[in-house]
Amino acid sequence: MRAVAFMNQKGGVGKTTCAVNLGAALAEARRRVLLVDMDPQANLSVHFNVDIHAIERSTYTVLRGESTAREAVLPEVRERLWVLPANIDLSGAEIELVSAVGRESLLRDVLQPFLAEEPFDFVFVDCPPSLGLLSLNALTAVEEVFIPLQTEYFALQGMTRLLEVVELIRARLNPALSVSAIIATMFDPRTNLGREVLEEIRKYFGKKVCRTIIRTNVTLAEAPSHGKTILEYAPSSRGSEDFRKLAKEILRR
Repeated sequence: MRAVAFMNQKGGVGKTTCAVNLGAALAEARRRVLLVDMDPQANLSVHFNVDIHAIERSTYTVLRGESTAREAVLPEVRERLWVLPANIDLSGAEIELVSAVGRESLLRDVLQPFLAEEPFDFVFVDCPPSLGLLSLNALTAVEEVFIPLQTEYFALQGMTRLLEVVELIRARLNPALSVSAIIATMFDPRTNLGREVLEEIRKYFGKKVCRTIIRTNVTLAEAPSHGKTILEYAPSSRGSEDFRKLAKEILRR
């Protein structure tokens, strides 16, 4: 099983889009995937048409010990795809759990019994665009970090801090943790800027940068409003093509 956190403290970089659609592409490739929504905005959950205002169990109740992961996980929202949903209640967890014993490893501790019984191939944790307690829990619960990075101006801004945090967690809480993939997103091949930023990203991160690039595609932005993944909403689009290619690359790595 590969446990992965999708992280970037900068918002709007395609983090949730990558977690959802890469997960869907892997499920299409007959892998069992669990998606964990650790973002109070709950965009991952909305992708699957989850009524985030009506759910009684979520990552929030699981972290607080009010429900188990098995009780909160929505089984096979799509074939071979499970979701542990979130809602706005999760925004209170940063403050409420700050005094909890073992607060950095709550997610790992509550997921372990469930994962011991369910043979998933991948667990993807969608993190909030910050480096607070929720992201800390995600980094303690996984072994890999995927960083979606938009091919736009200021793309590398803040990356030094993010890498420092990952290294700190690896040194103190999770020795298995490493950044294993940088996913270039929002790439427009028609612009010089996009090509220059992509070249800069590859120069900076080397082989960690995935060969597959997620190109700018309006259908990727439209799919969530229909409660669908890109593979369902526009199966022949460039977005679907890119994520199927990315899934194959991740499986080869």
